[in-house]
Amino acid sequence: MRSAAVIAVDGTIDFFCFPNFDSPTIFASLLDTQKGGCFRIDPQMDDVRYKQLYLPDTNILLTRYLSECGVAEVTDFMPVTEEGAQSAYANQIIRMVRVIKGTVRFQVRCAPRFDYARGDHRVERQGDAVCFCPQQQELRSMALHATVPLTINDNEAEADFTLNQGEAASFAFGAILPEEKDRRELLDPERIEHCFKETAQFWRDWMAKSAYKGRWREMVNRSALTLKLLFDEQHGATIAAVTFGLPEQIGGSRNWDYRYTWLRDSSFSLYALVRLGFSSEVRAYTTWLRERVMDGLKNDTEDGPLRIMYRSDGTSDLEETELSHLAGYRDSRPVRIGNGANSQLQLDIYGEVMDAVYLSNKYSDGISKDGWRRICRLMDWLCKNWRRPDEGIWEMRGGRREMLHSRLMSWVAFDRAIRLADKRSLEAPLREWYEARRLINEDILDNFWDEELQSFVQVKGEKAVDAAMLLMPMLRYISPTDPRWLSTLKRIEEELTEDSLVFRYAPGSDGMEGAEGSFTACSFWFIECLARSQQLDKARLLFDKMLGYANHVGLYSEQLGSSGEHLGNFPQALTHLALISTATYLNKALDGGKGEWL
Repeated sequence: MRSAAVIAVDGTIDFFCFPNFDSPTIFASLLDTQKGGCFRIDPQMDDVRYKQLYLPDTNILLTRYLSECGVAEVTDFMPVTEEGAQSAYANQIIRMVRVIKGTVRFQVRCAPRFDYARGDHRVERQGDAVCFCPQQQELRSMALHATVPLTINDNEAEADFTLNQGEAASFAFGAILPEEKDRRELLDPERIEHCFKETAQFWRDWMAKSAYKGRWREMVNRSALTLKLLFDEQHGATIAAVTFGLPEQIGGSRNWDYRYTWLRDSSFSLYALVRLGFSSEVRAYTTWLRERVMDGLKNDTEDGPLRIMYRSDGTSDLEETELSHLAGYRDSRPVRIGNGANSQLQLDIYGEVMDAVYLSNKYSDGISKDGWRRICRLMDWLCKNWRRPDEGIWEMRGGRREMLHSRLMSWVAFDRAIRLADKRSLEAPLREWYEARRLINEDILDNFWDEELQSFVQVKGEKAVDAAMLLMPMLRYISPTDPRWLSTLKRIEEELTEDSLVFRYAPGSDGMEGAEGSFTACSFWFIECLARSQQLDKARLLFDKMLGYANHVGLYSEQLGSSGEHLGNFPQALTHLALISTATYLNKALDGGKGEWL
């Protein structure tokens, strides 16, 4: 996978970056219905009802149009074939239209808007195809092929056709290849059907590798398939979400770009992949992490060798820019690309990277001697810098503070490095690492524990709690039944939860304007903490409630509003990773066992 499209309930492609996840948009009507561009297939029927589903164990989407006068379907997929990148279908979106009942007239509008709807383009015919050629030479020209006649109107491609019951039409939208001429065979019915079957079989074969056989198999499988869509096959990284600019509050200004890879997600990603049995993805992601460490040590800065996020190709040029010409989703401005948080200091990433390295070494390939020497250099930097204030996991923009989560993850970094050195008999400055781990533990217990509140606190010297504390028992820093933890969990529940919904922190504490919804990954962390503290009945009830917040095809955005509306970028990897973790642990606990610590 190199990119992904977002398709609305009515079957409109309203968001698509090409050729990569972080490339400029070609369709972005999700962010501006007038300027953004879209690919719409519109059955001309009265009182149409829409139904949407994924074909079982695949990422092939079926949109159904139901009316008294007819029933029609559109099947959307991006082909995955044995030929791979050499296939004529590589990097194409295939749209198969079929009438199930009656006679249905369709109107089709393919209206690309290149470069985040900032650039112009010309339209020309090449054989039966309509080609869209952007002015910017660095952008790829795109072509629309169809089995029905296409017309050109105002730099857009249109079609108006009628199908009877049992009849079908097909469209293919993708990059113009160098040898592009008249490629009528691209949409030959037999070839399209073979491509469809090959793609469906690929997804089913991949999903069959999953080791999860528990109670919530359908939701876990859908989460795994979603993560696979977010996995950059070329580079081996998982992006945080497909979209950018979707608001954390309707009409608000917290509208960020999530098309990048956060090191924060490293251990969560490997945990999920290991537990589900997807070994090739584990190796690919580990390789990507190793390359980031190598590059970082070559270009070390005052704030350390690692950045908090990267493009999936490993670069980190993420200057934040506002697209002021776009109206934003439901008038939520500004729409941003790039991410200014990339320049922040977040010490927690060293713990997440070390946890990922530890997991990879336990369940995949062992670390090389050169790789271990690089890890030792990372740990040497952390030995000298773990006391520093930083912006923390939540990327707060109100200045640096001493954060509990950053201390916790620094403890994790030394703990996993010590364990790895011991298991692999690797040479290391263990005396320094043991001492650093001891000092961090003392700092947490002495300075982040509030005796009056009987709770750990988010920031040294302050009184607030935050949901990142929920990771403390999950990362094996503290027992889930320790009295200190149980009283902290109770305080988190009192201050940050509304039934099954969990907020990251108290509003107004992050240095940014506006509000946000509850953070869905934190809800799953909270439920897993309940299960680990032996509150299984409560955990199961809340877990089932959270499953009810998924959208109609089982996907989650970053956040949820008070009425259950999805907020923030979509679909979000961290949410689906947390769902997999919680489902795995809770299922085993309900069967009378304890979740294995990886």
